[in-house]
Amino acid sequence: MAPNDSADTNGTAAQGAGGVGRRKAVRYIVPVAVAGVAAATIGLVPALASSGDPDLPKITAQELIERIAASDTEQLSGTVKITTDLGIPSLGGLAGSFVPDGAGEKGAASADPQKKLTELASGTHTLRVAADGPDKQRVSVLDDASEYSLIRNGDQVWAYDSKSNAVHHAEDKAGRGEHRAAPDGVPTTPKALAEQALKTADGTTSVTVDGTAQVAGRDAYRLVIKPEQSGSTIGSVTVAVDAENGVPLKFTLRPSSGGKAAIDAGFTSVDFTKPDASSFDFTPPKGAEVTEADEAEGRGKAGAEKAKGDLSALEGMNGMNVIGKGWTTVAEIKTPDGATLPSEGSGEMPAGAQQFLDALGDKVTGKFGSGTVFKTRLVNALMTDDGRVYVGAVTKDALVNAANTAG
Repeated sequence: MAPNDSADTNGTAAQGAGGVGRRKAVRYIVPVAVAGVAAATIGLVPALASSGDPDLPKITAQELIERIAASDTEQLSGTVKITTDLGIPSLGGLAGSFVPDGAGEKGAASADPQKKLTELASGTHTLRVAADGPDKQRVSVLDDASEYSLIRNGDQVWAYDSKSNAVHHAEDKAGRGEHRAAPDGVPTTPKALAEQALKTADGTTSVTVDGTAQVAGRDAYRLVIKPEQSGSTIGSVTVAVDAENGVPLKFTLRPSSGGKAAIDAGFTSVDFTKPDASSFDFTPPKGAEVTEADEAEGRGKAGAEKAKGDLSALEGMNGMNVIGKGWTTVAEIKTPDGATLPSEGSGEMPAGAQQFLDALGDKVTGKFGSGTVFKTRLVNALMTDDGRVYVGAVTKDALVNAANTAG
């Protein structure tokens, strides 16, 4: 393993002469184009990561961050292996229980990216990706006997579910990116995940270079990001950065509670040459059910009206207050008139939802009164009995302390 210099461990490596540099580098990191194709918390089995530690020149954390920021790679193709363990049940079936009329996986609904990509938040998945600039991108989620694909080619955006032979289509003729191939905030590449993690690299963070690795046959440096605050559920983030072009190849997030990675995402194979133009061509197969985005949006609004009572307790949440800073930031949200979640017995909550919530919940008390903490391995939420919600990537005790502070 090559010895590598490390940055200051208090997150101030960019201060001084290169000072403003790191803050700007972090702020202006632009994901490769494929990050715009799909955007969920994802992971990678460790077996693909290492086949020997390459001997590379020394580099500091500051220099490595700047190399990521300067990377202009927009052409690539490859396979990404994803494993996510957030400590929650599979979201595939659960999401369906909240869809009006049980639409879940039926017909065209199965091709809607807003629904399909929630499945990436749990379990293991294999993605095939390709990108050629900001206007040509493709990501396919591969199952044993089916494939789900998202394709952007110019102003045309297609989603296709081979299992149900359903197609979702949108146009973006204005070029405003309004119809992306996937919802915002659902990254499907290590670079998109790395960008989010580096945004937190401030005075509450340790950023170092910890040796080298080889990912998908590429030499890489290991950038390690760690919170310096107690109370965070995040233990560390490790990003394997391609030594040649600065593209993050692997992203691993480990929880502070220990155990296996909660998010581990990386390439099993990658090629940085221009993909074949046919990779971005799509014609709906014969007999496929095609739904236009505008049509789906209209049905969604109608369904929302019908299901209005189901979520009435959450309507009008406002007055968000941010408590703390850095990795231990907690958001306080007040519900209107002290509203709380409906109970399953009231007929206002979908069947099975209460069981899901009870499995995650711990009853707690404090100066704030009493409430329930709903837990995952990363993000926890406290809902008080008087209708306040506290949420963050923090421990149960940190949530209770935040609620006590807020009074």
